[in-house]
Amino acid sequence: MTKSLSDKQIQHLYWRAGFGITSKELASIRTFSKEKIIDQLFYESKQSTPLSMDLSMLEKNQKELTQEEKKQFRKVRNQKLYDLNILWIEQLINTKQVLREKIVLFFHNHFAVRLKNPRACLHLNNVVREHALGNFGDMLMEVSKSPAMLIFLNNRQNRKNSPNENFAREVMELFTLGRDNGYTEKDIKEAARAFTGWNFDKTGAFVFKKNQHDDGSKTVLGKTGNFRGEDIIKILLEEKQTARYITEKVYTHFVNDTPDTKHIEKLTDIFYTSNYSLEQLFKTLFSSDWFYKASNIGVKIKSPIELITGISRQFYVTYENPKVLLYLQRKLNQTLFYPPNVAGWPGGTYWIDNSTLMLRLKLASVTLNKGVIEWTDKGDMPEDTLMKMEFNKKMKSQIEKKVKATPDWQQFITLLEQKDKNALIEFLIQPQLSNGATTVIAQLGETNTKDLTIELLSLPEYQLC
Repeated sequence: MTKSLSDKQIQHLYWRAGFGITSKELASIRTFSKEKIIDQLFYESKQSTPLSMDLSMLEKNQKELTQEEKKQFRKVRNQKLYDLNILWIEQLINTKQVLREKIVLFFHNHFAVRLKNPRACLHLNNVVREHALGNFGDMLMEVSKSPAMLIFLNNRQNRKNSPNENFAREVMELFTLGRDNGYTEKDIKEAARAFTGWNFDKTGAFVFKKNQHDDGSKTVLGKTGNFRGEDIIKILLEEKQTARYITEKVYTHFVNDTPDTKHIEKLTDIFYTSNYSLEQLFKTLFSSDWFYKASNIGVKIKSPIELITGISRQFYVTYENPKVLLYLQRKLNQTLFYPPNVAGWPGGTYWIDNSTLMLRLKLASVTLNKGVIEWTDKGDMPEDTLMKMEFNKKMKSQIEKKVKATPDWQQFITLLEQKDKNALIEFLIQPQLSNGATTVIAQLGETNTKDLTIELLSLPEYQLC
């Protein structure tokens, strides 16, 4: 087993387990053993810092409000959703708990919920954060009982004699076993009966409404009993396929879009026999020699959140108006707390299309060099006309507003150990350069570190990690 890591391998680890690494951080851990570097990552994420915001103004009973008051309530609610988005991305940019937040981002997509309810969204996000390096079974149980999930998948309408199958279907198809993996339509129908009566009170606390529960016998995955929802969750966790499905998703997200069945099966065994310890799963993954092979480095397309967060952290960027962070998410097709559907963002090549590619390539100059893009603030929600405008119109000369971002170039350049072209390429770019990129770089000068850096970050290769 490899005991030390090269700079490139350390950068690879920090991109997959976080959002990149600064020159100062790299210099401080370069001489550490692989085990010590990994231990430090886990140690720094040992504590959990929940998101917190004042939502007391949304505690009013909407049934008692006038039409004008309801309109104002919706306006405040929408503003709080935006505030929650900014609150989390700023935490991603500034946190030292990078591993925990990266795992939260992964499960934010696994347990995808889209609601106009900031309290429920905040609660779910903090539930995932609390369990991100703990036990997946505990996370699954608490997520399943969260107001966000009960609302989004209609389980409040799931009652005896009138079962709603939405939650039972998705908990098998998306959260545990995976689509068409060992369950039948009858299993879904029977499981839905077990989840009847699951609800929450006006404070958001989970409640079991016994009078709405179907207390008859059910048969799910070959097991028969007078099951409640908790029993179904436990039955699903007993299935090794659940461990396999989660492990494969972790592998394709953190390692390579192309699954390696041999590695996934070994990780599955460890995950399952550890009773779904996420810490054990990730520690084994990051400790494996194959994780650091060249074939796994620089092969994944950064998600918009990874791209924005990575640049912001690397260059100590501050934003005059943090709302621009929400704007950039919209334009790049990944808005936190607003997944496209219950299956979440597909990732991979989904991130690259005609409407996002040019902005992705220009993001460095926009953020680090007072670049400008059109900012037309026409609506409140991501589905409005702002999302539907053709991208080429946004890059033309009629610029309405600047993205007022201020990087700390002095700190970035001062902390660089070497400032020549080759050293910068090694530090900033993960994959091997294409022939086209090599030609472009050969024509770049080396006298201005700032300009050279922006040129390198504008290469297609920077989109990969």
